[in-house]
Amino acid sequence: MSEMDGKENALLAEGLHEECGVFGIYGDDAVSPAYAVYSGLLALQHRGQESCGIAVNDCGVISHHKDMGLVSEVFSPKVLNNLGGQMAIGHVRYSTAGGSVRENAQPLVMRYVKGTLAFAHNGNLTNAYEIRRELEHRGAIFQTTIDSEVMAFVVARERVHCGSIEEAVRRAMPQLNGAYSLLVMSPRKLIAARDPYGFRPLCMGRLGNSYVFASETCALDACGADYLRDVEPGEIVVVDEKGLRSIRDNCQEKRSPCIFEYIYFARTDSVIDGVSVYEARKEAGRLLARRHPVAADLVIGVPESGIDAAIGYSEASGIPYEKGIVKNNYIGRTFIKPTQGERRKSVRLKLNALGTAVQGKRIVLLDDSIVRGTTCDRIVRMLKDAGAAEVHLRISSPPFLWPCYYGTDIPSREELIACQHSVEEIGRISGADSIGYLPLEDLPLMLKKAGAQYCDACFSGNYPAPVPKHMLEGKPEQSCIPIKR
Repeated sequence: MSEMDGKENALLAEGLHEECGVFGIYGDDAVSPAYAVYSGLLALQHRGQESCGIAVNDCGVISHHKDMGLVSEVFSPKVLNNLGGQMAIGHVRYSTAGGSVRENAQPLVMRYVKGTLAFAHNGNLTNAYEIRRELEHRGAIFQTTIDSEVMAFVVARERVHCGSIEEAVRRAMPQLNGAYSLLVMSPRKLIAARDPYGFRPLCMGRLGNSYVFASETCALDACGADYLRDVEPGEIVVVDEKGLRSIRDNCQEKRSPCIFEYIYFARTDSVIDGVSVYEARKEAGRLLARRHPVAADLVIGVPESGIDAAIGYSEASGIPYEKGIVKNNYIGRTFIKPTQGERRKSVRLKLNALGTAVQGKRIVLLDDSIVRGTTCDRIVRMLKDAGAAEVHLRISSPPFLWPCYYGTDIPSREELIACQHSVEEIGRISGADSIGYLPLEDLPLMLKKAGAQYCDACFSGNYPAPVPKHMLEGKPEQSCIPIKR
């Protein structure tokens, strides 16, 4: 492999599967922006556990602090007290293997001919490689390996040729393919933007006279802000000394918010695009009870996102729900660990069966998904070792059959267990006495929202936005094609 080939492959591998959280506030004297962002990031910690950061704007001067680790590890009262200002943005990040380094932590702070900008981004640009290559051939020097820096370059380039930062963002959006919920902080303004498909969530709230933006409503609750509404797909929201205004030039009729936010990623107390995550997960459990009934004594859920579905299954089936698995809350989520070895180790450390509840019982076990298949067999075995007579596995999502290119850590098809084995085979591999998935056609019923639009490409292979051939084939090609399977 040539040096250039190695560089190209490294770039293609970086940043393709991210799930992050953003938070921003345009404040007043009654609110400390840094502390508000800190509270919001704590509530969004489930979206990224590898690095975090806060950038603040003090009368046009932007400073920042970021590092590897959890929010509570990176920020102390001393650090926060030194981050004074009138507005701020923050970020929690998860990356794939190879990208977990300090220089990739966000927010990104960029100094250019017009001044300073700070960026916080959740999502994944599907054309980041092409844009980056074009910029590098023109002499651009990149400090990170993440697509957020590519986005920052495009916005900064447009800002040089137009009259405002919001106009620069508006001009940049048609050039950026894929998923992004974006916060941009300039010396005088705070900008929030969401891609035209709305893949990643972004909402806004009010805290006194301050405006707040967050990936999820639970972060608004954490800082005491009142929810106002979601940022619409394709919308740009601008906040400055004149107040709040909206630009909708890039909005479109077709929208595709990620269905997996409701199944797994979002916190259970959040509301996304008008749909309660908790109610959606309970409804998935009810649908499973009707689709895959079984004679059992007890319904339990795998913490955390499996618990809500278990409650719904219990309600619909009449089988009692009880706590059967105890979670160590000081261990991170297994699904968003960057290596297979870390995922396996985390399963052993984070969950334990409650023997007094499951012993001698026929158990219905609810989990949100099976991706690689590295945890379900261990959980089933753990319950049987604790004395469960039977374990019937129910999954509140369809089988994963396709990778995600829009910012969720769904791996290649070679790593997806459902691509290598039938449902019956997965059941045998897991050691469960039976297995049942939520059917693909039941996903709209889970949302209980008339005319709901969403992206289910990881289950169906129907990608709503174009996917570059190099992502599909592992080659650095330039063409971009829509995929429908």
